[in-house]
Amino acid sequence: MIGLTLQTYIFKSLLRTFLGFVLGIAALALLVDFTELSNRTGSLPDYSAGAALLISAMRVPFILQVAIPFVMLFSTMATLIQLNRKYELVVARSAGVSAWQFLLPTWVAALAIGLFCVVVLNPLAAVGFSAAQASEGLWKGANPGGLFADSDPWLRQDREGGGSIIIGADRVAGGTVTLFNAVFLEIEPDGTAGVRHDARRAELRDMTWILTDVTTSSAGERPVNQNRVTLATTLDESVIREALVPPEMVPFFSLARQIEAARSFGVPASPFRMQYHSLLALPALLVAMALIAATVSLRFVRFGQSAGMILGGIAAGFVLYVLTALAKSFGSAGAIPPVVAAWLPVLSGGLFGAAWLLHREDG
Repeated sequence: MIGLTLQTYIFKSLLRTFLGFVLGIAALALLVDFTELSNRTGSLPDYSAGAALLISAMRVPFILQVAIPFVMLFSTMATLIQLNRKYELVVARSAGVSAWQFLLPTWVAALAIGLFCVVVLNPLAAVGFSAAQASEGLWKGANPGGLFADSDPWLRQDREGGGSIIIGADRVAGGTVTLFNAVFLEIEPDGTAGVRHDARRAELRDMTWILTDVTTSSAGERPVNQNRVTLATTLDESVIREALVPPEMVPFFSLARQIEAARSFGVPASPFRMQYHSLLALPALLVAMALIAATVSLRFVRFGQSAGMILGGIAAGFVLYVLTALAKSFGSAGAIPPVVAAWLPVLSGGLFGAAWLLHREDG
């Protein structure tokens, strides 16, 4: 009974600490992003402080998703160090409670937080970031300039009757495939440049690009402004998403469908497979971070943990995060299987933490 009460107490303490870190990082991210967005768009005619604040708020879940592993590391370290300073872990050890018993709630909390991030935070981050990109794109679309030279991303599609169309955009929103400050350059069958369409916005609907606020130009003719232009496309939406939409902007529950669609059209799906397996491995990554935090936080020191121990834990967590990011890059490029790239660093970090604790506690 004492063990269950203690575990519940540690579980709640960790969740409170984690929530405090999350709120602090969210407030800081909102402030920094709002300031940076205001500097970029403050001179645009459609700018307003309220709308800019809303756009920054929509991007906060995406930023939090990136920071969650470090938040787990810091909150676990802070919780265990605080329990040590209050002699609570010392009393628990003297009562016969093993380290594995009072570390169990930290792993349960890490798993629960990881599942919440995958099921709730990731879809919210993807939808919010896409909406933020779309809103900012509408603002910037009022001031086109130098569109094709700096267009990124871009793709090429074939035209019926020969030739092709090169498509570029300054900004992409992933909910419905929407391009902002888009360029559609038609290439004739003989390889010469034909008509060019500069559109403030281009949206993909039913195998058709719908361009709005368009300037159409061709060699030897004056540019013509049009409210709306439609261009047929032979590319499936999944293929266009593969080329234009970053995997991070696709919600978790849509990734499997996106992967299957890409495979059916013979398009490499490695980036989306990598994102899918990275999200599946996220709860295990948070558990590994909790294990690493425990390796430097359980030792009782009368006057608190040394700075060297704390920095060592932070460094170990940072190394695990860097290895995970590097493996993700290799997996997205198809250099190694995505499932291996997602799980190998996580399992290695978890086994390292477990081995260290076994050596310290039971060795």
